This record gives sequence, C-alpha cells and structure tokens, in this order.
Amino acid sequence: MHPKYRPDIDGLRAVAVASVVAYHAFPKALPGGFVGVDIFFVISGFLITTIILQSQAAGDFSYRDFYARRVRRIFPALMLVLAATLAFGWYVLLNREFVELGKQAAGGAAFIANFVFWGEAGYFDTAAETKPLLHLWSLGIEEQFYIFWPPLLALAWRRRWPMLRVLWALAVVSFLINVLTIHPFRTAAFYSPLSRFWELMAGGILACMRLRDAGVTRPAWRSHVQSVLGVGLIVLGLVMIRADKAFPGWWALLPVLGAASCIAAGPQGVLNRYLLSNPLMVGIGLISYPLYLWHWPLLSYARIVQGAAPSAAVSAAMVAASVVLAWLTYRTVEHAVRTRTQPATLRVLGGSAVAVLAVAVAVQLGLPAPRHDNPMLQTLSNASSDGEYYEGLASETLDGHFVRRIGEGTRKVLVIGDSHISQYAPRARALARSAPDAMSTTYFFEYPACAPVPGMVVAINPGCAPRRAQMLKSAFDPKIDVVMVGACWNCYFTGNFYMPYVFQEGASALPINDGGPGIEPALASLQKLLGELARHKKVYLLLDNPMGSDFEPGRMIAGSRLGTMTVLATAGSAVLPPAQERLNDRLRAIALAAGAEPIDAVGQLCREGRCLRTMPDGAPAYLDSNHLRPAYIRDHARYVDPVFLAPAAPSRAGN
Repeated sequence: MHPKYRPDIDGLRAVAVASVVAYHAFPKALPGGFVGVDIFFVISGFLITTIILQSQAAGDFSYRDFYARRVRRIFPALMLVLAATLAFGWYVLLNREFVELGKQAAGGAAFIANFVFWGEAGYFDTAAETKPLLHLWSLGIEEQFYIFWPPLLALAWRRRWPMLRVLWALAVVSFLINVLTIHPFRTAAFYSPLSRFWELMAGGILACMRLRDAGVTRPAWRSHVQSVLGVGLIVLGLVMIRADKAFPGWWALLPVLGAASCIAAGPQGVLNRYLLSNPLMVGIGLISYPLYLWHWPLLSYARIVQGAAPSAAVSAAMVAASVVLAWLTYRTVEHAVRTRTQPATLRVLGGSAVAVLAVAVAVQLGLPAPRHDNPMLQTLSNASSDGEYYEGLASETLDGHFVRRIGEGTRKVLVIGDSHISQYAPRARALARSAPDAMSTTYFFEYPACAPVPGMVVAINPGCAPRRAQMLKSAFDPKIDVVMVGACWNCYFTGNFYMPYVFQEGASALPINDGGPGIEPALASLQKLLGELARHKKVYLLLDNPMGSDFEPGRMIAGSRLGTMTVLATAGSAVLPPAQERLNDRLRAIALAAGAEPIDAVGQLCREGRCLRTMPDGAPAYLDSNHLRPAYIRDHARYVDPVFLAPAAPSRAGN
C-alpha cells in the first residue's frame, strides 16, 4: 500500500540532489552541499516506514512485494550507470585504475560500496575525486537498512511492542555510535551503517508519529512554522557545515532535523506549498535518483581525463549532461520498468544485476585488460599503488602508545614525524635482513600530516597535537639512544598546504601557509626541540625530499586518455623548486646550530638543480607528488643507513 503522493517531498528530493551535485561540481560555491545525502536518508526512512506500517495496518504486507518494488525502483538506473561506467573506464583508465573500478562496481552492484570504500580509506588511498563510483556508498547504507528494517517493524507490529519507543531507542543507540566514533574512528563513523541508520530512523519515527496522529486536525500555523524551520535548518547546514568538520557527528542534526521538519509540515506548510511543490522543483525531484547516479561518474571522469580538477565550464557541462542523461533514464528505462509488474521483469532485472556483478568481478581480477594496456603505462599505473611502507614491521606499544618496530639491537632508535618518515620503513626492513647484527631496535612513531614541531596546530587534524606530545615524551625517554625527526617540511613551509597550520604563540595564532608570519617562530621552535634533544642523545634531522606535481608518475605520460598515451622519453628527472632548495639550506643550518646531524635527501636525489623521478630501470621513484615509493627507498635510500645501523666498534690495538 503506497502513501498518498506528496509533491513537496519530490521538491525536498530536488533540494537534496541539487545540493550534492552543486557541491561536487563547485565545492567552493556550496561547501556544505554533501549534506544532501542526509536529506535523502530521512526521506527514504519516512517513505519506507509509511509503506510498511500502512500495509501492516491493512493486513496486506508482503516481503515479496516490498522487495520487488525495491528492485524495480533501484535496479534499472543503477545497472545502466554501472555498465556505462565500466565501459567508459575500459576506454580511458590504466590497468590498476580499471581493476579498482571493477572492485567499486562489484561493491555497488552488491550494495556494499560503503564497506568497500571504508576498507580502502587511508592516507595513501586514491583521491576521492578519481573514484567514479564513490557516491554509491550512500546507496549501500540505504539498501542495508532495507534488509533489517521491514522484519523489525513486522516483528514489533505482531508482538504489539510500543513502536515509537522501540524506534526511538534504536535511533538513539545509532546516534550515540555516531557521536562517540566520529573523532577516534572518523572513517568508520562516515561509512558504517551503525552510525548512519539513525538518519533513516528519524524519517521512520516521523512516519510512525504521523500515522498515529492520522485524522487529528492540526493548526495551520504549526505547519507553517515547521516548514520555515525545516528549510532554515537545511540552509544553515548547507552554509555552515564543511568537509573538514567532524561529520556526521552532531553536525548531521542540522540536515536531518531540517528534512524531518519539512516532511512533518505537510504539503500545506507555507514553503512546502510555494517552494517545494513548485513544478520545477518537483520535476528535478522526479529525476533525482538517476541524476544522483549519473553526475559523479561524469565529474570524476572529467578529472581523470584532464589530469586535474576540471574548469568551471567543464564542470557545468558535466552537470548539464548528467541532467539530460537522468531525464532520459527516467523517461525511458525507469518509466518502462515501473509500468511492467510481471515476474519476467524482475527476472530480467535480477539477471542484469548478476551480469553486471560478474563483469565487475572479472575486471577486478584483471579480465579484460583496458584499452591502455602498454606495459610501461602499466608500470607507471602500478607505482601509485605501491604504498605499503610498514609491511614486515611489528605493531606494538612504546610507553603505552602504538608504534611500528623493526630490529633487535641493543641500540634503540626512535623515528618521529609524519608520513615522510614512514616512507623510510622499507629501508629499515631491508637492513634488518641484510645486516641483522648491526641493525638497531627502531621504532616508527608517526601521525599523518602532523608536523613534529611544538606549537604548530591545525584544527582539522585534531589527533595531531596529542599524538605529537606522545612522540616527544618518548623522544626524551633515557632508554632511547637516537632520535630522527622528519616531516614533509616542504608541505608546511613552502606552499599552500591543504591543512591551514598556525603557530600558537600565547593567545595569538600566526598563519604558516603562504609565507605567513608563523614560519619563523615555528622554525625557531624546531631548533629549540632539536637542541634540547641533542643535549641528551644523538639526533638526526631528516631533510625533505623534492616534491611537486612534476614528480607524480602521471606526469611521465604524454598524450590523451581519449586518444593515445605514451611514456615520455625525458621522464627521468624534474627541476628542484627554488623555494624547496632554500628551505633545505635553512633546515641544514638549523640542525647544525642545534647540535643535530642533518640527513640531506636532496643531496642524494638531485644534481645541478635537477632531481630524479625514476629508478634505474625507468620505473617511477615516486608514489605520488611527494612520497618516494617503497621500492625506491628499499634499494636506494642509503643516506639513512647511519640512523638505523649501530656504528662498528673501534678495533683494539694489539698487545
């Protein structure tokens, strides 16, 4: 039994999808647009719960009919988009990228995309903008909700449990999981159904309350207030929430409560009636599902093909194309399927899902190879997935804190910093194998994008300051004989780093990015730290390796993904940016002044202003724009050997 059609809910769908599309195409124009997904969750929870409870009340609820409707609603557009995305991926992607796409497509077809992307998330994960099916994580959440929600409601109905209390209790538990995990396990809080179900349950609770109060006349002013309040909360969420906020967390209450308030207002609420029920809004709402499916693959492929963020004109063209494709999908595919309720239709849809899933799994396994299957292109493609630095190191605790360890020597070495010290773990592992007697017990104590400089803070990396405090406490521990301090110094001090670090000095916060006034006090703080450590133990300052877009493996490729791609013959080196050379000289002087020994990576990687970006066999030396590959570090980073190997004992004179 379907609820009475409400055009204002389609208008609310339009708000949701327009927000998401605008955010993905023009993120600076609507930085909170991603909350449109949360609006979708509330709408879905409300409609599904209404359908189930009305059918239960009428005595005609059927699991078969319920899931048949879900298949007819979800499968047609989804399978079309998955097939088209795989086909275009075969044409433009490199080998490793195409294999990754197969994994994404399999997750999307099986409605477990949220778990797939949760498992992939990490510091060295592929950029989100180059994952054409990333947006299917939300569809996975919804379909997982549809698995357990109908049986739960049916059980509560049969047992005559207090429905609202049950729903409130479950929603509160899910919300608490969300707020309790958002800081320590941010990725899990984002992708886990347990921390997202409360948003769909909010719509379910609203449906239960409206069905309970059916027939009760409400004053018109209440609907108007709810309508204005709902739209206001949604707008507030769109303008206040940012990607660097702890989201969902408490922030998700803005779009969730806003959507619930709009739905609760009913079609006669003032903004529901005149804004959300506007024919244009309703029209966008009707194509919102295929529009959501089409827009992200188009924007993602535009970035992949161009090798950079697409221009505003290209993004606008992709949005226009996605609207056209969405309308065609709605008018042809979706409309045709919805008017055919025969069992054969379900068999065809089920067969299409199995076929797409089978193709996706085959692609994941390497069959077929993509069009760009040149062996050297594949070597370049594989370079960017070679990011497992800590393979072979033990995971344990040092002073109660998680670290990685290699070696068994009596000399104890502590390496502290960010991912630019993590990249040297493969060299330590190689030395532990080739020279186990000389290898020190070495601990890697790091935190991604966290400058090991007291006083440097950044709001969007809240775990940095406490982790750094733990690093420094261990560094001063007398049982540690040697400390190496390293970081992506070029990130923090020579450019516009994506994390806006400041130097906290008393009550003032001095910006560091773009040559800000915080640079000098930050460097002074680093020198002070090195000096204090050097009074008690041997200290090394690991200077940074060259970095920049010219060092990305992809820059070694010429041609177009839409045409022919070849490897550049002059790909072996790139120019050392002058600002990095100046910073390198400055850091070397700081180390010497503090009594620390500088380790000059630039001195090993560069000659006469040009720095290598390939290994002797022609394969890339870099993982991305700033990290050296484990394969290069393992075999060629000999300049860090003195840190890890205990000095040979001096020979004794004869009797």
